[in-house]
Amino acid sequence: MLLPRPGVIARIHRAFRVHPVVALNGPRQCGKTTVASEIAEAERAEAYFDLERPRDRERLAAPEQALGALGGLVVVDEIQRRPDLFEVLRVLADRPDNRARFLLTGSASPTLVRGVSESLAGRVGLVPLTGFDLGEVGPPRWRDLWLRGGFPRSFLAADDEDATDWRDDFVSTFLERDLPQLGIRIPAEALRRFWMMVAHWHGQIWNAAEFARSLGSSEGTARRYLDILAGTYLVRVLPPWFENLKKRQVRSPKIYLRDSGLLHGLLETTGPERLSGHPKVGASFEGFAIEQALAAFRPRSAFFWRTRTGAELDLLLIRGHQRLGFEVKFSDAPGTTRSMHTALSDLGLDHLFVIYPGDEPYPLAGKISALPVSHLPALPDRIAGGALS
Repeated sequence: MLLPRPGVIARIHRAFRVHPVVALNGPRQCGKTTVASEIAEAERAEAYFDLERPRDRERLAAPEQALGALGGLVVVDEIQRRPDLFEVLRVLADRPDNRARFLLTGSASPTLVRGVSESLAGRVGLVPLTGFDLGEVGPPRWRDLWLRGGFPRSFLAADDEDATDWRDDFVSTFLERDLPQLGIRIPAEALRRFWMMVAHWHGQIWNAAEFARSLGSSEGTARRYLDILAGTYLVRVLPPWFENLKKRQVRSPKIYLRDSGLLHGLLETTGPERLSGHPKVGASFEGFAIEQALAAFRPRSAFFWRTRTGAELDLLLIRGHQRLGFEVKFSDAPGTTRSMHTALSDLGLDHLFVIYPGDEPYPLAGKISALPVSHLPALPDRIAGGALS
């Protein structure tokens, strides 16, 4: 069974209207190849190169000759395996008679694969892709998505046991095969331990010194490990928002595992009963809600906010002149708090939404309202239509 992803395909087509090269970036096994293959079939691509296959790598032994003669759509899947291709693509994209459009897929960010930002600056449109989100699976299935995560083979597995087995295999394959293919030489067990530490730290302020002590390593090593997991789209490093306010504000980022299914696997809370009684259930729901808000709004940047005196906001989105705040509460009927009113006032929010696991939206106070997590996919259209409550 496959779920259609028309929103992703539409974003790729929009990017091609501006750029000759479009990169579809996201973690391994999130569906990039499926989307690229669907576009290639629909547009009758001139060529498709899967760099996981030795034969296709051999076809690109002389890349400028192989790619330079092509026109129409050309797909290069898992391009991080051949970073030398970025310079070739820059040359081809700059040719006045270039007839080709290049769709690239990659499982590592430009910060890990040198060459994308350096060679293709101004020539490449970046389209991020994660696993399934609520807009794709449908709001009624939010609990399944939260429990299993959005990786297609986990979410679409026959049962929870199969989904758990797939996630366990994903972690092992990532550590033992995928990272070495990127040229990253780190003992698999060391990074696995760090990954599990991040799972237990999920939703908290990053503390390099604390991680270094637990690892028995330097702070630089801890930061490097974090950069690797963030650069492979597995960890979200949410930066703090700070401006010239009177209150002292936290300036270190918060860290989250981006996929709730992987979080639950690393925490060994793979069933709904075990999750409901786990100490991290609230943090898990917070991370899930934040990812769904980001999937719905697709902002250029996102922040959290916290002061040294305890006022905080889980998510701040700035859209033009509009500021939207999101606070996540794992509660049947959340109310307002002093912290919410402080954030509303100090940050000049147009509205603050309290995301919770219920079914009905309701007003709380002034510019504060409770919103079910299942309503997040429709929220951008509501706001565009003038509804901020």
